[in-house]
Amino acid sequence: MPLCPRRPTRYERGMTKLTRLAITLFLWLGCALPAQAAVTITFWSHELGNSFPHSFFSLRGTVDATGAPVDANYGFTAKSISPALLMGTVKGRLDISKPFYISTSDAQFSYVMTDAQYGEILALVAAWDEKTGDARYNLNQRNCVHFVQEAARRLGLVGLDHPELMKKPRSFLKAVAQANADRVTIIDQPGKAYLASLPPLPSAPTAAPSTVASPTVVQPPAGSSSRMSTTDS
Repeated sequence: MPLCPRRPTRYERGMTKLTRLAITLFLWLGCALPAQAAVTITFWSHELGNSFPHSFFSLRGTVDATGAPVDANYGFTAKSISPALLMGTVKGRLDISKPFYISTSDAQFSYVMTDAQYGEILALVAAWDEKTGDARYNLNQRNCVHFVQEAARRLGLVGLDHPELMKKPRSFLKAVAQANADRVTIIDQPGKAYLASLPPLPSAPTAAPSTVASPTVVQPPAGSSSRMSTTDS
């Protein structure tokens, strides 16, 4: 004898309505709340070719607190190429790479920053800028690899002590990526392919500021170069 289906009780009908209401509210909140975003720092290396080896980082995304778009890159290099580079400390400067130079470089790994970490990176940029900080360049003690090493340190990454790699940008960044494989996104791609995979920013990109009072977005530091890097690290 077939069994007849049991009619749900009033309690069960009430729970079904509550479940539907909860699902509806969850979906509505998911659509109504703005998507959270952040600034991503990507570490790059450039090997021998039409220039010397070099390392730098790029900043891209939007500031959580303000929604301001960020699209900038920073490296550190000697202000001029001369035999003095081999003798000791010389004048240095921030180096901002052109799109073609970036596209012919290699993206090694990236890290999504909090606003506080973004502020730390901007403070680093200001500290190494010849206009606002100490821009001394030393091939053995304060070159472009030391610059990205300090950026990684301010992010709280580990495994940064590689004295034998401080003139080898690619090898240094690969070592740092492996030491932090559970915290960073390892990219290991040619720049052109990596750049093509990035989604567009929500509005016209604006470069990161040179001084840090709060993580807002203005033009890059005055006096910094916009040509491609031509020095060693």
